[in-house]
Amino acid sequence: MSSETKFVRVGIVDDDKIFRYGFRKLTEIKGLFNEILEFSNGKEAIDYLKDPNNSNHLPDALFVDINMPIMDGWEFNDAFGEIKSQLPKSITLYNISSSIDIEDISRAKKNPLVADYLLKPLDENYLAEIAGNLQGSGDQVNYN
Repeated sequence: MSSETKFVRVGIVDDDKIFRYGFRKLTEIKGLFNEILEFSNGKEAIDYLKDPNNSNHLPDALFVDINMPIMDGWEFNDAFGEIKSQLPKSITLYNISSSIDIEDISRAKKNPLVADYLLKPLDENYLAEIAGNLQGSGDQVNYN
């Protein structure tokens, strides 16, 4: 068994540039991901995923805010579901929000495309667990 971890690229889809900056800084300081793609709305992310020129640079996971202009997280989930089978790799989808509305949480958790619903501010221990899962390490710890 190899002790090497794979290169992990993730995307953050959020209209709040301060949150995107914080996500990038936290994950860089903790060394969680090798590369972070940033998108300010769902349409921008979908356009990136659909562009054949990006097929070798797709993220392993996307962290998608549910409340954004242009294309919100719910619309993104639907659009992602339509293109998922055409993508050259599997992408794990996480919805993120500051909303503690039980309807939002339930809606995300019932969607088979969504791995989990994460509340802002994001739990750095849970992000580390997600990073470990994406890297394929056997050192997975459940912080829930």
